[in-house]
Amino acid sequence: MDILAQVLDRIRLGGALLFHFELGHPWHLELPARPYALFHYLSRGSATLAVGQGQEIQMTEGDFVVITRGEPHMFYSDRRAEPLRIMDIDRASSRFGVIRHGSRAKPLSTMICGNFTVSRPMFGGVLELLPPVLLLKPTADGGWLEAILRRMVSESALERPGQRVALSRLTEVLFVEALRSWIASLSPGQGGWLGAISDPHIGPALKLIHENPEQPWSLSDLGGRVGLGRSAFSARFTKLVGQSMQRYVIERRMAEAAFLLETSDEPIARIASRVGYETAAAFSKLFQRHHGLSPGRYRAAQRLDVVHGQSDVSEAQVAD
Repeated sequence: MDILAQVLDRIRLGGALLFHFELGHPWHLELPARPYALFHYLSRGSATLAVGQGQEIQMTEGDFVVITRGEPHMFYSDRRAEPLRIMDIDRASSRFGVIRHGSRAKPLSTMICGNFTVSRPMFGGVLELLPPVLLLKPTADGGWLEAILRRMVSESALERPGQRVALSRLTEVLFVEALRSWIASLSPGQGGWLGAISDPHIGPALKLIHENPEQPWSLSDLGGRVGLGRSAFSARFTKLVGQSMQRYVIERRMAEAAFLLETSDEPIARIASRVGYETAAAFSKLFQRHHGLSPGRYRAAQRLDVVHGQSDVSEAQVAD
């Protein structure tokens, strides 16, 4: 099993291009907080990114940055310049186009901006494991980034059948490639379970847990499977993943149960058994503690969200 592929496949990752900026010095952009991750690709020139309380990052041509928590942030060539406040980001999501700001004086900068959305938040919070600001510098094999973004820009330029699906798929590829680049840059102990996937001992243990969450895994059992003693395995797992093996197994089970409740009509007792609990009562108690709702209420709430989502799409189509 490819753990990362499984998790990404289940969280319904999507996204869109929002803006293509052409910026002439001096310029200054301000973007508000959003409930999703925002990404920016500086295709030409340079810029200063400011996030939070005084944190500043100098960006140069080819840099790709993700504001993973959607915090308010700004870009500028001169902070003293009158800011252009991009307030209504969501309205722009279906109207990607060029926005010119600043003067026509050089140096000129160009930047492509978009978002990553997760419509089914799940186990491990992939975005939560990333740093608040993820900056990727150009690499020798970094041509993939510009190629994907160029394709997204050309796809956004003309309305064609299947455009929304094509852009969503391209966004998925963009996110996966960015995630791969970040994982490759991690040092041991960084990145939670994402970083631990590549460890020769903990990676196989994570795979076993994901493939068979219903198993009564013990430290001795898993440690023996991956060639470590109980104590050494426990310490290594906690250090690299950031939580104990027992806690990780529970979260994995609760995520699997939530997925099954949302995507199947299986009885709750059957789902309880599939994720390792002998009785529906024991499972329901733990599920409510973890998700804040009983399994039955959780399933009903998810179905209601789907119905409302379809209704919203229909209304938007009528409005268009």
